[in-house]
Amino acid sequence: MGKNTYDAGSIMVLEGLEAVRKRPGMYIGSVSTRGLNHLVYEILDNSVDEHLAGFCNEIYVTLEKDGSATVKDNGRGIPIGMHAKGVSAERVVFTTLHAGGKFDSSSYKTSGGLHGVGSSVVNALSRHLTVRVRRDGFIYEDKYERGIPAIELEKGLLPVIGKSKETGTEINFLPDDEIFDKTRFKEDDIKSRLHETVYLNPGLTIYYEDKRGDEPERITFHEEEGIVGYIKDMNKTQEALHDVIYYKGKSENVEVEVALQYVNEFHENVLGFVNNINTLEGGTHITGFKSAFTNIINTYARELGILKEKDPNFNGTEVRSGLTAVISIKHTDPRFEGQTKTKLDNQDAAKAVSKVTGDELELYFDRNLETLKSIIACAEKASNLRKAEEKAKTNMLTKQKYSFDSNGKLSNCESRDAKKCEIFIVEGDSAGGSAKMARNRQYQAILPIRGKILNVEKASIDKVLANAEIKTMINSFNCGFSEGYGNDFDITKLRYDKIIIMADADVDGAHISTLLMTLFFRFMPELIYDGHVYIAMPPLYKVIPQKGEEEYLYDDKALEKYRETHTGSFKLQRYKGLGEMDAEQLWETTMNPATRLMKRVEIDDAKKASEITELLMGLDVPPRRTFIYNNAKEAELDI
Repeated sequence: MGKNTYDAGSIMVLEGLEAVRKRPGMYIGSVSTRGLNHLVYEILDNSVDEHLAGFCNEIYVTLEKDGSATVKDNGRGIPIGMHAKGVSAERVVFTTLHAGGKFDSSSYKTSGGLHGVGSSVVNALSRHLTVRVRRDGFIYEDKYERGIPAIELEKGLLPVIGKSKETGTEINFLPDDEIFDKTRFKEDDIKSRLHETVYLNPGLTIYYEDKRGDEPERITFHEEEGIVGYIKDMNKTQEALHDVIYYKGKSENVEVEVALQYVNEFHENVLGFVNNINTLEGGTHITGFKSAFTNIINTYARELGILKEKDPNFNGTEVRSGLTAVISIKHTDPRFEGQTKTKLDNQDAAKAVSKVTGDELELYFDRNLETLKSIIACAEKASNLRKAEEKAKTNMLTKQKYSFDSNGKLSNCESRDAKKCEIFIVEGDSAGGSAKMARNRQYQAILPIRGKILNVEKASIDKVLANAEIKTMINSFNCGFSEGYGNDFDITKLRYDKIIIMADADVDGAHISTLLMTLFFRFMPELIYDGHVYIAMPPLYKVIPQKGEEEYLYDDKALEKYRETHTGSFKLQRYKGLGEMDAEQLWETTMNPATRLMKRVEIDDAKKASEITELLMGLDVPPRRTFIYNNAKEAELDI
């Protein structure tokens, strides 16, 4: 087979398409908006793979007015010839799980579509899907409904619907409302993914169009500077300490590309990519970079006499304090943990990134001594702050030992099995009193807080550690906390499986929830990443009809629906706060695991979450005002 052969013989079948509609979460992560957008990414990744193979430089992504999405590229076009299974290779790709050109190394050297399931999974989860292939001077078409072919093929081959000198693949699909909670694509996340993709592929242009509004939105994504531009974009609101450092190399047959820059902050932001896939949970390539980078900085710090013989080395978090970095590798055979490809598992990737980082940064730092010194100064500053933090923590623990049950702050639960236990963070004495009476004492703990806690985005570390409410939470959770220059957080010591924020269903309650989530995101992010943080959903109304059963309604939309469907008069009771409910009502509506509604707090994009947290909770007012104005259409007003 020729080096660049990509025809029907390239499509290798591993197993049939089964259970995708029954267990979609196994393939796309969830059936929420995140999983919905993932459908677009799966098709997009196939087009990007064509770019990586050297056959595509333009991709068109369109969110259509009817709710469907179209992804079109100018690659070679999916093979349409007869496959060994006795049908067009295109149909094999779209109806058979683990069938695709990604298993054939002569077709694709590197690919983000490791498991080869993308096209068939999108097909299975779409109400309808249409494929148009421009290839060999013709336009071929195939159609599916919920994964089942809607066109009967003549002799197994696709019908020709026209002629074209162009080549490429065009796929239009409408997500199935029987599968997904919501079927409206979230445009901001898709635009972020497209922008990210062109940063990683400077030779690629992506044309985006959203036709769903009154006026179509059109954006052309193209970034000549590649990941150097990505770093500049991420740090555009920060004080950069030096120019972006960029290097690339190859080792262990793995191509490595890295860009990094330090800013005058204590947070680190290290992003990893494998064949254009964002590995949100990191993996071996990130581990290889971090270990090599830490060793290099410590070696230079000793050579320059900044670290004395008696001094311990800087730890990894100290070295990376203030660091923004993008590590992008190309691997011929990547292994991920799970279909959604969030963590890389190849050991050779760690060796390759470590080797290239060591070789290239040694050359760079030997020629750029001032930049090196500014980086080491960041580690020094972080080290000193960590020591001050440890001293403050020691004082905190020795001066104030909490006996929670006796002083009324924490009403703990009886069970010591963390997997079964949950803690409700409740604002106010009256709500706290109701919650204590309502709870199941066996496994539900109640932690009342008074008013709004400290906004940690605006506060220094000493003020954070001195805050009584925050100290109480740190001690209650039992797993410590972390910051950019130190990390004493240990998720394995967490006392409760669920941390539930239970605030009033009004503006003040929303503000309290936001302050708590800011605290968790900045100082205990693993709580969110591991799915331990929830927001309780107390009802806003209780309706008492003249005839029929009483009902609790959780928002204005539910009330509107009740008015439309209910016949006869009814009394309406609005709960202004949790304290207005008696213990029985609070248990029934908000605390009983069998009947309650809760939202789990999740982070899809750590970079975006950090930027929005800084924007909304930080000191800079004008950008916050602009953000609120721009997003006011999505706000739900409490009038």
